[in-house]
Order: sequence, then C-alpha cells, then structure tokens
Amino acid sequence: MIYCVEDDPNIRELVIYALKTSGFEAKGFPDAKNFFEELKKKLPSLILLDIMLPGTDGLTVLKMLKDNAVTKDIPVIMLTAKGTEFDIVQGLDLGADDYITKPFGVLELISRIKSVLRRVEPKTDQSILKVGDITIDTGRHMVTAGNNEIKLTSKEFQLLYLLMSNAGIVLTRDMLLDKIWGFDFDCETRTLDVHIRSLRKKLGEHGRKIETVRGIGYRMGV
Repeated sequence: MIYCVEDDPNIRELVIYALKTSGFEAKGFPDAKNFFEELKKKLPSLILLDIMLPGTDGLTVLKMLKDNAVTKDIPVIMLTAKGTEFDIVQGLDLGADDYITKPFGVLELISRIKSVLRRVEPKTDQSILKVGDITIDTGRHMVTAGNNEIKLTSKEFQLLYLLMSNAGIVLTRDMLLDKIWGFDFDCETRTLDVHIRSLRKKLGEHGRKIETVRGIGYRMGV
C-alpha cells in the first residue's frame, strides 16, 4: 500500500490512478489530519508526501514520522513544487529517501517509487568498515566519525558504505547513481551532489575524506 498526501485533488487523483494502473494499492489524503488517522489503522509500504499542505506542512509531517519508532523506517518520497537546494537538503536531512519536483512525469514517478522500494536499506554482511577515523557498522546500521555517532538517512548510509567499501577507487557519477538509485537518473543528477554535500557536512572535518574527482565522480580517500 502506498499513501499519497497531496492537497491538490487533480495531482492526487492522477498519482493514485498511475499507481493503481502500475499494480500498486494506493490511497490519497488531502492533509496531514486524514493521513495520520489512516496511519493508525494500517502502515503503508511507502509514502508520497507534498511539502505545501494545509495545516501541518509536509516537512513537519516528515519529522513526526521519523521521530516515531513505529513509522521511522517507512520510506518517504517528497513531492513538491519547491526545487531549491535548501528545500531539498531540508527534506533529506529530516530523513526523506528521495524527492521529485513538480511538474513530474508519471513514468518517472513510478520508476522512483520502484527504486526506493528495492533499496530501502542497503544489503549488509554484518561487517565493520573503517577508513581513517570513520567507522561504519553495517550490522547495527551505525556510523561514527572520531568519537561521535553520525545520524544518516538511508541513502546517505548507502552512499557512505559504497564509497568506504571501495576506498581509494574513483566511482563515477553514473556508477553511484545506478548503485544507489538503480536507474537512469539523468534528470536529477544534482541529487547525488546534494547527498554528498549533506554527508560531508554531517561527518564534519572527517567529510574531507570524500574527495571530488572533477568530471568523473567521487572517491573515499585512504
């Protein structure tokens, strides 16, 4: 079941129709109040969440979801007319798994949904990786930098794991996009840069280990 929280009835109905014709069960909600009432009855597999909602806005709803132990692991894709980097980073920092700006194509939306559902959590082997003062414990889904535990979103965790497991090797932008998002992501390649920037910021001084290789991609320095 996929829940779509969108106050524009035309967009909401289009999304629900597209989801159902693609084989998904789906329900739409015009605001946070109706959404949370249904959430008490049944948890969805994924949530499509608009930022500009009447009453409680989408970013507040996202924070409430991620602060709740029952709903924190439900993947969320933000649907928004806002496309500035600030809005994108804000949503990602709060735990959104992906975002898509309006207007968007139905086929792109379905592809993004399938991608997120395939990779809600990274495949782990219960191993511990360490590069410099950065340690990633895939079994406990924990990251530390120096003596500090770092809280990462699902996508940030996957990205850091991929970089650390290939330390010293340059990973191209296309390779990272394919491994993390799983499909041709040319229309939103800036998403990778936003995630890298957010990851570096959260790692603080240790974020310098993530090196930019101009014109190619990124590398975790050894």
